[in-house]
Amino acid sequence: MILAGDIGGTKTYLGLFEHTKNGVESVREEKFWNSDFDSLEEILTEFLNPPSTGPDHEDDLEEISNDDETSTTESQTANQISIDAACFGVAGPIQDNRCRATNLPWVIDGYTLTKHLETPTVRLLNDVEAMAYGVLVLGPEETELIHGPSTAKGNETKGLVAPGTGLGEAILFWDGHRYHPVPSEGGHASFAPNTDAEIDLLRYLRTSYLHISFERVLSGDGLHTIYQFLRDTKQNEPTWFAEQLLTGDPAALISEAGLKGKPDICVQALDLFVSILAGEAGNIALKGLTTGGIYIGGGIAPHILPKLREARFLQAFVSKGRYKRLLSTIPIQVILNDKAALLGSASFGLQLLEKP
Repeated sequence: MILAGDIGGTKTYLGLFEHTKNGVESVREEKFWNSDFDSLEEILTEFLNPPSTGPDHEDDLEEISNDDETSTTESQTANQISIDAACFGVAGPIQDNRCRATNLPWVIDGYTLTKHLETPTVRLLNDVEAMAYGVLVLGPEETELIHGPSTAKGNETKGLVAPGTGLGEAILFWDGHRYHPVPSEGGHASFAPNTDAEIDLLRYLRTSYLHISFERVLSGDGLHTIYQFLRDTKQNEPTWFAEQLLTGDPAALISEAGLKGKPDICVQALDLFVSILAGEAGNIALKGLTTGGIYIGGGIAPHILPKLREARFLQAFVSKGRYKRLLSTIPIQVILNDKAALLGSASFGLQLLEKP
């Protein structure tokens, strides 16, 4: 049995997978809100020891996969489940199989988890590295082509940019036998504005921060920051929407309003967000020469698909001077499956078992 996880800044997906001749097959999956726990170990204990009955469990945890055939597995305890390998994608840099999570007050250590799970192998991956492995096993219906040709030539380099709670980036290269994701912390590279509006945004942010990263503007908080910039500099925030922002997730409310076309400040915020995202995706395409395609992952992209399909995105993506023609040949796809990183972790877990 393979235990896999996707540990983001807000939530954690965990899954048990069986290794089959066709790869990995999900047995049980569950989602946990990180704010309810003090450590990954606590989440693992709850996942591997689910209560057999009780409505409270159903209220607190959202079960995202539950086949009738796996009901006996759900009643097993950690001691009864034999875990052959475990792999976790974590939102943060991995060093020596250890990670201090970027947007969580957790330190996750592979050696500690090996003892906690009583399993021979635990591997930590950067969360976007795990998502990149997931890209390799997604079905056609789990992505949507938004721009460019429908196919790429051969086993060419691919790129991934994933705005969500933070901003993740990765490149996948082909070694002649298989793809290898190259993890990065490119989301924390310095924000480089391309338009007058983006230059004004950078100046606005420099009054509050010494370093302005791409993550500062390309994330859930980043969309809200762009909105605040427009509010403070254009002074066009309707009172009714300002009151609405106090009642929920600002990024979700802004993107929803922007797609509906009102208020105008939300349309402007979403348009600016999309242009910056496209520009950075184009940067990744050039740095990695990702003629095999660019994938847009993370939790935001599937919810703003209509905006990503617009010409504005493609224009900002290809706006790289003499390389416009090259960039126009690169397929751009949005990842629709929000469990791509979990599937990638499970897929890498299978590789761990296959190694001699």
